[in-house]
Amino acid sequence: MNWIGFFTIYKKEMMRTFRVPLQTIFSPVITTALYFVVFGSAIGSRISVGGDVSYAQFIVPGLIMMSLLSSSLAAASSGIYFPKFSGTIYELLSAPLSYLEITLGYTLAATSRAMIISVIIYIVSLFFTPVPIAHPFVAVLFIFLTAFTFAMFGFIIGLLSDTFEKLNIFPTFVITPLSFLGGVFYSVDMLPGIWHQISYVNPIVYMINGLRWSFFESSSVSPLISIGIIVIFLVACLFALWRIFKTGYKIKT
Repeated sequence: MNWIGFFTIYKKEMMRTFRVPLQTIFSPVITTALYFVVFGSAIGSRISVGGDVSYAQFIVPGLIMMSLLSSSLAAASSGIYFPKFSGTIYELLSAPLSYLEITLGYTLAATSRAMIISVIIYIVSLFFTPVPIAHPFVAVLFIFLTAFTFAMFGFIIGLLSDTFEKLNIFPTFVITPLSFLGGVFYSVDMLPGIWHQISYVNPIVYMINGLRWSFFESSSVSPLISIGIIVIFLVACLFALWRIFKTGYKIKT
């Protein structure tokens, strides 16, 4: 393991994050805070989710997870896309670095960025409502696994994209809709009939409910099933990356 090369990539990506903090950190935090103000404060008093959990508390894990997904994916995809766009990726590929070291450098930096944003969003939410965490270590596990998995997925998108349009298609037209339909602002148990069954096809449902369970010990899905779905998605991403690097598809051509 080339630790110097790995930490160089990691440090470069983290410096890129903190070079424009308004765009990379504060922008998603402000956007999420606005969602919280509108849905949690303005509308939340009229909605009941049952038990001792208020609606304002209920949406906090969902908002954290929604921001986590988009931040980790965007950081990793843009991080590897711009070297491709500028042509510097060939210098990276010719360096004494394995594909594993390159991938971990970019994805762990994206994971760190997403986790920092998640912590800030949680702190901001405390100004609006108390949000206890029943199982903090489980919450950290879900946040790390999800951020790392979607950073890996974003890395794949960045490798396969050859235009800015293709880079933004998947986050805009797939991740964002699936996040909103994944139970950020509601429990999937509230959906009627067939829509309740269809919602379980959405993998983001399991990620949101897994984090929600770590907060309140209550969710629509078992936390073990949620972890299993995340691990399956992670393994699929690892396999896809292995094929991309082995064939050199969209990298060496």
